[in-house]
Amino acid sequence: MTPSAMATPSGASRDARTSPEASPAPGGLSLSIPKRMGDLMVEMSVLSQAMLDQALEAQRKTGGKLGSLIVSMGFLDEEKLLEFLASQVGVRFVRIPPGEAIPPEVLAKVPEKLAREHNLVPLSLAEGKEGGTLTVAVADPLNVLVIDDLKMMTGLQVTTVLASEREILDAVNRHYKQETAQEALDSILTASGSSAEDAAGVQTVDSEAEAKAAGDDIISLERSGEGSPVIQMANLLIHSAIRARASDIHIEPGAKELKVRFRIDGVLNEQPSPPKRFQNALASRVKIMANLDISEKRLPQDGRIKIKVNSKEYALRVSVLPVVHGEKIVMRINDASALQVDLNKLGFEPEARAIFDKCIRAPYGINLITGPTGSGKSTTLYSGLSMLNEPGVNISTIEDPVEFQLAGINQVQVNPEIGLTFAAGLRSFLRQDPDVIMVGEIRDLETIQIAINAALTGHLVFSTLHTNDAPGAITRMGMMGMEPFLMASSLLMVVAQRLVRGICKDCRETYDVDADWLVKLGIAKHQLQVSDGGKVALARGKGCEACVGTGYRGRVGLYEVLEVTDPIRALIMERASIAAIKEQARKQGMLNLRGCAVRKLLGGATTVEEMIRVTASE
Repeated sequence: MTPSAMATPSGASRDARTSPEASPAPGGLSLSIPKRMGDLMVEMSVLSQAMLDQALEAQRKTGGKLGSLIVSMGFLDEEKLLEFLASQVGVRFVRIPPGEAIPPEVLAKVPEKLAREHNLVPLSLAEGKEGGTLTVAVADPLNVLVIDDLKMMTGLQVTTVLASEREILDAVNRHYKQETAQEALDSILTASGSSAEDAAGVQTVDSEAEAKAAGDDIISLERSGEGSPVIQMANLLIHSAIRARASDIHIEPGAKELKVRFRIDGVLNEQPSPPKRFQNALASRVKIMANLDISEKRLPQDGRIKIKVNSKEYALRVSVLPVVHGEKIVMRINDASALQVDLNKLGFEPEARAIFDKCIRAPYGINLITGPTGSGKSTTLYSGLSMLNEPGVNISTIEDPVEFQLAGINQVQVNPEIGLTFAAGLRSFLRQDPDVIMVGEIRDLETIQIAINAALTGHLVFSTLHTNDAPGAITRMGMMGMEPFLMASSLLMVVAQRLVRGICKDCRETYDVDADWLVKLGIAKHQLQVSDGGKVALARGKGCEACVGTGYRGRVGLYEVLEVTDPIRALIMERASIAAIKEQARKQGMLNLRGCAVRKLLGGATTVEEMIRVTASE
């Protein structure tokens, strides 16, 4: 896709954050099935009333599309659902095989931008008296406006057939030439009179002279930020990141070059970078989009951007930090539609899931989620809250920031500048007749004291801490000054979590390793399925276009769930060590993070390298 074809980000709204990629919803359905269609499926015994009610309730909580939810919840096979929908709207259902070639003259009838925006692809062209008939595969046959546009654009009769959104997207990606990020950057630089060597960072730049030339004149900075090549570069960075499923964009100034990196599936990957001389202009452009002060270069700043790419909205949380050679910018990409709140798909082991379900449905007490930044704590919290989100339950959250907005939940954004801290918000919540309270993070003694007081007076409280494992959260609260008897009487559960990269399904392959080698890594031999030759079958990704050559696509959670039982409470009262609490937790069946990773490895969900990378400390 050329830079000019990209959607131009707009800074008109300043809301925020992602798990990105404009990818199909679960089941590959983009069709928003109206409720009356669901009722018809019940009437024709395609679906039971109980199943439809569950799907509608899930839709009310998550805002997902009914067709996608019916498939993802396992109520109906995707192909059967599509066949039923096709029969009801009077079109034919087709499959688009991966190897099927579409003639170039057919593709030429539909621009790539239109195909991507509306999830459609032309399949064939039949000659006729009135110029011919173009057959187009669509994911939503009820979108009659785009069909009318196609008729006017091509001068042809247009026949639609229904296909899976995933198969349509695969066909579009195979047949339309996707310009690489480097090619797009080179095009921008050529248009602006720069060379490819500049883009590669070969040209030496005197950053001090450049900064002096730019000066502090607001008008000149705004002018540099509004220049056409700079706007295209900013658009290109954001569009490329979304296409690569990145969660963060890092723009990092060095002494002689400007480095761009995307965080994809939790790992930073270097990307083609603009020339160093565009550094200040690019930073100004991002600040303008985020409504920040472009004249301030000495202090950190935070802002938000809302953009639309291929008819899909994304929110970006922008952080600007002054460093030695300029300003480092990090943009966190949020895609609310990609928020996974289905606990069945987060990666819980069965025994851990049983404890989690029991503790989040307790009438009162505290449930803590621990882990480093970016380990998926917010997703787990939102998933738990979504299960409790019913008309008869009053749920209030205080967060920094409010990452995703959930219907039916009262969410408050922290604002320390006006005194709205976690502790202040939590105090106010107790006067709002809440049933469930979520505190984004426990950072100090005051906040945890109020949270425990809320739990002891009949409220269910959720929050997060930054600790390495679940038992460590108890010690951490003690170090913050919390009395053991209060912790013992209020804590229900502590969950420690991490994310490991999942193996790409498109290039997945199996291979054999020696069982003895796995035993040396600490995996018990009874867990292994050893062949007669002493080998164990594992999986890995070869690397393909879908996973950008990494062999990984998507992530899956590891969950260490510590249930605070009576023996654990006794150890808390005795101010026992982390080692003693861990030992008791192990006796009562807690699976630690390494144990979870081993199960994911042997189940073919991840690799040895990922297991070691994420759980090396264990």
